[in-house]
Amino acid sequence: MNRRLSLTLPLLAAFALTGCGAVSSFFGAEADEGDAENDASQISAPSDEVAAALAAAEAEDGATPMAQRVATIGLLNKRNNLSQDFELRPGESVEEGPVIVRLDACERTAPYEFPQETGAFVQLDVLERGQDEHSRVFSGWLFKENPSLNVVEHPVYDVWVKDCAMSFPGEE
Repeated sequence: MNRRLSLTLPLLAAFALTGCGAVSSFFGAEADEGDAENDASQISAPSDEVAAALAAAEAEDGATPMAQRVATIGLLNKRNNLSQDFELRPGESVEEGPVIVRLDACERTAPYEFPQETGAFVQLDVLERGQDEHSRVFSGWLFKENPSLNVVEHPVYDVWVKDCAMSFPGEE
């Protein structure tokens, strides 16, 4: 099920249980004349059922917080055919020779969602010969299952995502 839809359904159910006319008017149904007075009070003060549905939706997502995730990023030097793997947390960077690899985020789909995707937002800075400062060569999302979606176009260096270690509720 779509993550947005799975988070929205408990909220809609909570509004329906409280008898709020805002849900029916949102979907285009005609509201009763007497419901207009009740709508404003029910929308401005959410009931306990709505608060419980919000808490359930947040707990349902329950994935590992971004700061605790660990991405494995591969770096290849095409000139000498050396590859290295780096484990980075979001916000961390590693400098290997003239290359700086930064990880801003990593994400993977929940085990019950299909297709399974693993991605990371990576920035690659390279110090070219004859320059004093690193220049940004790549900044964007890289995907493990579909590396051709966004390609690092550099004649010497290549970067790819190998994994994003995170967990979801109910996952072993």
